[in-house]
Amino acid sequence: MKAFVFPGQGAQFVGMGKELYETNAVAHDLFEKANEVLGFRITDLMFAGTEDDLKQTKVTQPAVFLHSVVLALTMGEEFNPDAVAGHSLGEFSALVAAGALSFEQGLKLVEARALAMQKACEAAPSTMAAIIGLDDEVIERVCAEVDGVVVAANYNSPGQVVISGTFEAIDEACAKLKEAGARRALPLKVGGAFHSPLMEPARAELAKAIDEAEFKAPRCPIYQDVDALPHTDPEEIKANLVKQLTAPVRWSQIMANMVADGLTEAVEVGPGRVLQGLISRTYREVAVSGKQ
Repeated sequence: MKAFVFPGQGAQFVGMGKELYETNAVAHDLFEKANEVLGFRITDLMFAGTEDDLKQTKVTQPAVFLHSVVLALTMGEEFNPDAVAGHSLGEFSALVAAGALSFEQGLKLVEARALAMQKACEAAPSTMAAIIGLDDEVIERVCAEVDGVVVAANYNSPGQVVISGTFEAIDEACAKLKEAGARRALPLKVGGAFHSPLMEPARAELAKAIDEAEFKAPRCPIYQDVDALPHTDPEEIKANLVKQLTAPVRWSQIMANMVADGLTEAVEVGPGRVLQGLISRTYREVAVSGKQ
């Protein structure tokens, strides 16, 4: 099985997509269409902005989505997946690339998602932290023991989980997780507690936009973040997208399930190569455990 996978927020960099814009006519037109839909020239920020420009959630999410989707849509016959998946925001990129959403509809949903999340972040200041070197179950147990909101948010690969919550709860959880044996507990420079209960206002707002959008069955299954399982039914896909904002991203489980289903190649489509390392670690863990 050949899968195409799409990165999420955090993969952005200044200059992303510039060469594609300048050398491919189809890509040029898609980027310009995006400028028109968004009502501002996001390409100026992508190609020649600052890192701070790109760190704004309302800019980051459309920018990563654009780079990923434009790459996929300009691959032609090379884009021939048996399955797709996307990490958080990347799930929207995967759905457009697989034909479940139109380019314009996907971009509008990503914009709505980004603005809703930005508002939720401003209403409840919060953050995330990467925990390295502990089993998932230990991290979940420690988070449950902490006062305040803190949860496992991204199961990135075996031994790497990102937690999400209020500043105070994150600080307490990091200290307890170090005591429990974590090699590292590293606070992240992010705008809020993504994939946690603190995103509930954004989830409620995005639900309406998703419900009104036209979804089609994708050309191939999409392994979704909320349950790590392959889906093709548009109504199931929509429901899972809504849940995604407050539920954890089960990326390591997605990759393990893909391997069990016969994964032979995973192609990352988008800025950077963030997912490649996660995929390699998960693949090695599955192979060693005998689950392959």
